[in-house]
Amino acid sequence: MQQYNPVTPEIFTELKAIVGEKYAFSDPDKLETYSRDETPDSKYARLPEVVVLPGTTEEVAHVVKLANRERISIVPRGAGTGLACGAVPVTGGIVLSLERFDRIIEVNPDAMYMVVQAGVRTDEVQKAAKTAGMFYAGDPCSGDSCFIGGNLATNAGGNRAVKYGTTRHQVYEFEMVTPLGDIVHLGSRLNKNTSGYCLEQLVMGSEGTLGIITQATLKLKPLPAHVIDLLAVFPDVETAIAIVGHMLRAGLNPTCVEFMDNATVQSVERFLQEKLPNSDIGHYVIIQMEADSEEDLENKTVALDDLCSAHGAISVLVADSQKIWKARKAFTEATRVESAVQSFEDVVVPVNRIPEAAEACNRIAAKVGLTLRMVSHAGDGNIHITLFRGDLPETEWDRRLGSFQEELYEVVYRMGGRLSGEHGIGYKRKDLMQRFTDPVELDMMRRIKNALDPNLILNPGKIFDME
Repeated sequence: MQQYNPVTPEIFTELKAIVGEKYAFSDPDKLETYSRDETPDSKYARLPEVVVLPGTTEEVAHVVKLANRERISIVPRGAGTGLACGAVPVTGGIVLSLERFDRIIEVNPDAMYMVVQAGVRTDEVQKAAKTAGMFYAGDPCSGDSCFIGGNLATNAGGNRAVKYGTTRHQVYEFEMVTPLGDIVHLGSRLNKNTSGYCLEQLVMGSEGTLGIITQATLKLKPLPAHVIDLLAVFPDVETAIAIVGHMLRAGLNPTCVEFMDNATVQSVERFLQEKLPNSDIGHYVIIQMEADSEEDLENKTVALDDLCSAHGAISVLVADSQKIWKARKAFTEATRVESAVQSFEDVVVPVNRIPEAAEACNRIAAKVGLTLRMVSHAGDGNIHITLFRGDLPETEWDRRLGSFQEELYEVVYRMGGRLSGEHGIGYKRKDLMQRFTDPVELDMMRRIKNALDPNLILNPGKIFDME
């Protein structure tokens, strides 16, 4: 890995002069917060040398220019809710937090857009849109804590992606600081544009390795007139997840199709201390539908009920929306109670292969002797697997986890899938990325990184190694 220079006292003084005395610190107690993301394994944590909290895009640019001059690494950081160690400062250096970029600048319901700074929480974006009679379609499960800038940097997915797409489909344009410290606006508030390379799409999902996003113009949509959430309960995992294909072939267009295996349902039930419907008999599929009229909604509800019943559902009922989504979004917190050390896997496969992928997850976990919990954005082929270390010694845990990953990803890639659907690669999956990615494709990525970040200072050690 590239070698970087340390942050000297003189450079620290310069940083304080850029962002303000109270917005730059090197106290170890304060640094600890910025040493990790939500990955629950302390072995991935790394302390930065300093943390800076700029308040303007110009301040961000000045910090980046200084880092280039001195050959010091910079890690951009949002809320730190990632699960791939994408914001972990693996080379020390400077963590640049965007937490002061917390303003909603404009909400325009007539033109159906919103302008926000990168440090605004996603649920605040959604609340502001709703107040204006609109909605923002980005819906990651960490929406109550994650920042919109982090959503763009990782191309966050979430529950509504099956109908509305991922974060990259919700963005018109954004402002960013390049790896060399220049300020640029990428994209435009247009519905079509063929004026050169689509650079905004390249940057979104690049995990802070190609630029630091400071402000974004987001797309808004009219609030749906009618919404219903159905809960279908199935006797086995494969039958449950297979309902996705049946729905799509039937011409139904759900907003969300979320899966929870029974062990997860019961884990969440214990965590929330709330009884969930039919938690003792099967696996959950949560289906949300939107409609323009009550009649249309009723027709879709009947069609879904008939379809699920015809394909093996034990029960189909109208869910308590608040309760069922609270349960779905409590997955991460609930499983952490079961095991302090875990590994999150985030595979994605073509939608028609998702029953096979789910079966492979369970089969391989049983084969290597690991306990598994599973949820899925089933409507878009994305499966989240949580594996528990439990009481295993570290060496045995590493061995079993490595065996699981190796076998599962071989299966997933044969299906045309990839090792991450929405959590990203970061530092945690970097070796797997290099193991399973086409060498030519990987070389193209490295060439792009070299061209835009010739000093390799921006979020180094993430996605892939520079060779």
